[in-house]
Amino acid sequence: MYKAPVEDVLFTLKHVAGLGYDLAEGVFGDLDEALVDAILGEAGRFANEEVAPLADIGDKQGSKLIDGKVRAPDGWRDLYRNWAAGGWNSLTAPEEFGGQGLPHMLHVAAMEFWNAGSMAFALAPMLTMGAVDALEKHGSDALKSVFLARMISGEWTGTMNLTEPHAGSDLGVLKTRAERRDDGTYRIFGQKIFITWGEHEMTDNIVHLVLARIAGAPEGTRGISLFLVPKFLVNEDGSLGARNDLFCHSLEHKLGIHASPTCTMVYGDGKFGDEKGAIGYLVGEENKGLNCMFTMMNNARLAVGIQGVAMADAATQHALNYARERTQGKAPGWQGTGMSPIIEHPDIARTLLTMKALTQGARAIAFSCARAVDRAHASEGETARHWQERSSLLTPIAKSFGTDVGVDVASMGIQIHGGMGFIEETGAARYLRDARIAPIYEGTNGIQAIDLVTRKLPLSDGGHVRGFIVELKAIAEDVRVSNLADFGETGSRLEDAIADLEATTEWLLARLAEGKSAEALAGATAYQRLFGLTLTGVYLAKGGLAEDGDGGHDARIALCRFAAENLLSETAALKNSIISGAASLAAARIALA
Repeated sequence: MYKAPVEDVLFTLKHVAGLGYDLAEGVFGDLDEALVDAILGEAGRFANEEVAPLADIGDKQGSKLIDGKVRAPDGWRDLYRNWAAGGWNSLTAPEEFGGQGLPHMLHVAAMEFWNAGSMAFALAPMLTMGAVDALEKHGSDALKSVFLARMISGEWTGTMNLTEPHAGSDLGVLKTRAERRDDGTYRIFGQKIFITWGEHEMTDNIVHLVLARIAGAPEGTRGISLFLVPKFLVNEDGSLGARNDLFCHSLEHKLGIHASPTCTMVYGDGKFGDEKGAIGYLVGEENKGLNCMFTMMNNARLAVGIQGVAMADAATQHALNYARERTQGKAPGWQGTGMSPIIEHPDIARTLLTMKALTQGARAIAFSCARAVDRAHASEGETARHWQERSSLLTPIAKSFGTDVGVDVASMGIQIHGGMGFIEETGAARYLRDARIAPIYEGTNGIQAIDLVTRKLPLSDGGHVRGFIVELKAIAEDVRVSNLADFGETGSRLEDAIADLEATTEWLLARLAEGKSAEALAGATAYQRLFGLTLTGVYLAKGGLAEDGDGGHDARIALCRFAAENLLSETAALKNSIISGAASLAAARIALA
């Protein structure tokens, strides 16, 4: 059974991501360590005792569309309502509308626990929180007054409606249309696919944020608007009114996250109401909808990154427990009677340590990104710009590296179980099935690589990423001068990885400056992994340098050394692929004909 790693998460937040410094400096007002510890301790308890026990039920039963209604698995309606009653949906929301106004770091940390307990469950609040963020930043006062408080409380959930059957990730060709009405509302017509938690009965209302095109709008993404389209209209007194003209046509049959309904939504088909067209309310300005939706999408990208971390941690725990109990053969040096636990075999130990190192590295990247978001919100002027650029740089890495790690580690977890890992009853397979969607949605990891290389590296004419690399070098130097023998070759291995990162960064920036974007993009995915691996090594070293008095110092240094001496050698190969691989990619296209 999953156990939320509260102490590991608190350590990473405070001593690696930087929350401890922020609390000491009073960046977040009167928030202190005791309150942070209490919040995340309770979040972990809820994940352990209430979310995780229902994960297998959700996986086996799934959500089902019956007579036009989506039925959640047994116990899930009560689970969601208990979760909302605990105030978890309001953790970081604005206090003006009933939120607690706490740092985003706490939300991201708590989301790790709930996703590890059940990723299918955590998807519903993840999207609601993103919708709250978009509405709070771009919605009119009238919309905020009607919808925000109930979404923040968790009384209503929210969704994100982007994808259409013909469009995929290319939003510029979407066909859903919006017609203006004299009363200031719009009528929405169209179909959206892959809408997570688009229909359910766990709450009384669902607030859909829908991208659509108004007649006469410019072509492409410049002509997209964003609309709030509720499942039920809301009366002036706040009570629920008539059913809006939208419905769930079907549910997808998926590899994983079975309990999370993935809906095909139809708007304006005339199934409900006297007049065709779902009533929608404009969010932001006409034809500026994509700008509004990016607020929600950026929120979701970091949240999806932490889903990968959660799946990796849950899979690692599962594999560790199995490896300690499963006996087979006799490991070298085994002195016990009978067969040894498989954890004693060098190859099993290597795999488990790889799982643990990648998980902790991805967690540190996500938490550092969340900290940058918080510091940007808490700052002004050039300081705010610095932290905004840092969050922009780290977001695609947190999303892509975290979700790749989730898949890779979950797959290693199956390998640890051997043949039993391929049997559903052991539970190892569910982590891989659930994790596999995360590299795909909220912008595939290939799209994240494009974003990282073409949009994030050039921030401040490359000045921000160069400054960040200087910070990474300082941590590597701290390892070298620490004179701690237990670090082994960590210092020099970090320096080599950072040098690979620096060389490839400069090469990519030069290609972009020369207008050779095809050469830069050929190595974008490899660069994204190189960046993530380097940050993993550096952040594990930062943790190894920190003295917390928790008794885990020696173990952190040992894991850091393992990662540096076993995983970071990959950066040299990635560097070669980035710099030398473009020509072979262009030439090899003939093999795809």
